[in-house]
Amino acid sequence: MAWKNLSQNSLADGLIGHHEALEELDDVEALIDWSEIEQLLKDIHNKSRGVQAWPPLMMFKALLLQSWYGLSDPALEKQLARDLLFRRFIQLGLSEGVPDHTTLWRFRNRLEKTGLYERLLEVINQQLSRRGLLIRSGEVSIIDASVIEAKQNRPGKGKDGRNTQDEEAGYNVKQGSDGKRKTTYGFKAHVNAEEDGFIKAYELTAGNVHDSKVFEPLLTDKEEEVYADSAYKSRVHDELLKEKGIRNRVLERAYRNKPLSAKQKRLNRINSSTRSIVERVFGVLKLHYGMAKARYLGIARNKARLGLMCLAYNIKRGVAIARSCQMSAQGNTV
Repeated sequence: MAWKNLSQNSLADGLIGHHEALEELDDVEALIDWSEIEQLLKDIHNKSRGVQAWPPLMMFKALLLQSWYGLSDPALEKQLARDLLFRRFIQLGLSEGVPDHTTLWRFRNRLEKTGLYERLLEVINQQLSRRGLLIRSGEVSIIDASVIEAKQNRPGKGKDGRNTQDEEAGYNVKQGSDGKRKTTYGFKAHVNAEEDGFIKAYELTAGNVHDSKVFEPLLTDKEEEVYADSAYKSRVHDELLKEKGIRNRVLERAYRNKPLSAKQKRLNRINSSTRSIVERVFGVLKLHYGMAKARYLGIARNKARLGLMCLAYNIKRGVAIARSCQMSAQGNTV
């Protein structure tokens, strides 16, 4: 395969002094079996002719850095050029150049076009499961959606007189906790998470697509219970879960002239404590991964970004749980 050979370190690499700041991502490096990821990416650049391409695993790890640190493509290019921590993580020597931002952009979109984000998420989740971090026995699914504001969300006219809004986005109207209606022009991230907050499946739609439309596609068919808010409650979904033998924990909803009974309210309170886990997942993605605002135009590119966020989030979540388990084990031995 026509990949650049980056295996040899230069004299400059040997002169780098040791500092603990350069080891901040060592836990991530140790958690994942990168050879399995590399095998999955091996056919991305398989042409025997032409200019040698950057190794796919290196490019993938660069995209993880982009997601963890909230960088644009040009900002990622600059950071790769000057940050020793970044170079250490992607195993890029000081004497090597860096991929430019257009190369990074094309690689990310290539992963989307080949459908590899979903496969990468499954492989990483399998590795986390083998390490005992993600529980697959007695699986629980918690489904919800969150609005993402479009990059170009305001109506306006371009030079050609056409509306400058992202034409693949849509208006979402939601009533907030304060009772006020909030309208957002953008997309919706739909996610299936489990009890420890790991993401199992995701989808991206226009903002005007109702949450319930993506309920069934998010199911893994391995879960024993499903939690979701009342927006997903319907006779169709009740029958679907019953047919699949999945315990139905979707919150009950009130209808006109048919308020919730005391029993339904009590069940909603019980189920809400588990359902709220997915809201914390969205909170992390919005606060630390920049999910609240779309970075690109169109569903395909923003879905690729969402897929990358889910991968990056699960890896960091795995590291956090592994550290917690290690500290607990050390405490028990004292």
